[in-house]
Amino acid sequence: MSSAERARRNAFANSLLDRCGEYRGDSAWLAKQRGCAAARWLGFDADGRTPICEGRLCWLDAAGVAPDAAANFLGRLGDVPIFTLRDAVSHQLLPHADWLDLRSAAACLARDEAGLLAYARGLLNWQEATRHCARCGAPLRLVEGGHRAHCEACDRLHFPRTDPAVIVIVEHGDACLLGRQAAWRPNQYSTLAGFVEPGESLADAVHREVREETGIEVIDCDFHSSQPWPFPASLMLGFTANAAARDISLADGELEDARWFTAQDIVTGLRDGSLRVSTPFSISYRLLEHWLQSRAGIEISDLSRAD
Repeated sequence: MSSAERARRNAFANSLLDRCGEYRGDSAWLAKQRGCAAARWLGFDADGRTPICEGRLCWLDAAGVAPDAAANFLGRLGDVPIFTLRDAVSHQLLPHADWLDLRSAAACLARDEAGLLAYARGLLNWQEATRHCARCGAPLRLVEGGHRAHCEACDRLHFPRTDPAVIVIVEHGDACLLGRQAAWRPNQYSTLAGFVEPGESLADAVHREVREETGIEVIDCDFHSSQPWPFPASLMLGFTANAAARDISLADGELEDARWFTAQDIVTGLRDGSLRVSTPFSISYRLLEHWLQSRAGIEISDLSRAD
């Protein structure tokens, strides 16, 4: 299986939307999309929750949206222009919907809709955090369908921010390395992760993060897949890696604990509740799934307590 195919299995990474990026700077074209009778709008309430009905996104059409309502253009699904409203939507517009945050929605939506929702939420997260120019401090004006922020004082353009982070499952012999932070649920362990630093390759980031957090030296790593992670603006870059040895030293204080787990340790722990892993929509879960299947032929989805 290629890394591209593995990525399509990741939550938030399988949107079928054509983003139409080459047309965003054409205001007449954008106005035509907005005036299209088939256009649909996705809304969020004041707490960032979106309406879900029977496991599907709920959409507003032109009848439920004011002509001058501020909106971001996301792209087109076939012949349907897709927008996100920037201002909060009242629950009264969709009284029968369940209003869910992104994490909750990801657990019930199909992968294509979860990807679209993550895209919409990520763009709004950037806009909410980027209201003034980083160079001169003047207010910014959103342009190009919400994908750029223009400073009219110094003419600087600001672009949506994405923070790359590596996440890696490290193995040595018949075991993989998992760690836990003190703030997590009891018994929860995960693959190791950290942000990429300036001037650093992805492979260098894998080596550094594993060494800093656990004292383990990585001798080789390979790219697995990627996943948008809009909490608020990350791109998770998943890797598999091999370790030189198993001597753990919690070096930087970020982890409360780190351990080597055999496949049997994971099976037993998930079944009896002594081990919890990351949510199934996370790439951490996918990396562990990949390791268990490739090294032991075990499907993690068959283990009832994998939550």
